[in-house]
Amino acid sequence: MSSGDFRSRLESAIQRGQKRAQSAADRQRKKELSEDELRRLHTSYRLNLSDRIERAVTGVADHFPGFRQESLFGENGWGTACYRDDLKIDGGRRTNLYSRLEIVIRPFSDAKVLDMKAKGTVANREIFNRSFFADLVDVDEDEFAQLIDTWAIEFAELYASNS
Repeated sequence: MSSGDFRSRLESAIQRGQKRAQSAADRQRKKELSEDELRRLHTSYRLNLSDRIERAVTGVADHFPGFRQESLFGENGWGTACYRDDLKIDGGRRTNLYSRLEIVIRPFSDAKVLDMKAKGTVANREIFNRSFFADLVDVDEDEFAQLIDTWAIEFAELYASNS
């Protein structure tokens, strides 16, 4: 091993250690946030992720004619849903088939977590009811965004296979 290679690896190791120390200090500072700061942080995540939810749910609704869309806000959370009610006539019998995708960010709570919930129903059958949460100080917004996309795509696949 050349001394140049050693020196470069040594400097890289020192930089990684410094970054690790800075990350630990940042995490500690975040854990010491006040209630108001946590509320603001939750609101910021909610606004960003609500936009992502709307785009994902709208994307699903746009691919299946007949879906209607609604914005959700209030006690149960903020997000978007799309739904449709189909009429099926089989052997002279009339059946209504209801399908719905709903994804919401739940309101701020004493638990101090960012909580996301999704429900999917296809043809009157609940296909999933999921929840994902993380402490506000440890939220990885990309992880939440990936789950939004995953849940919307999963719903679309299951709806397509049942229609």
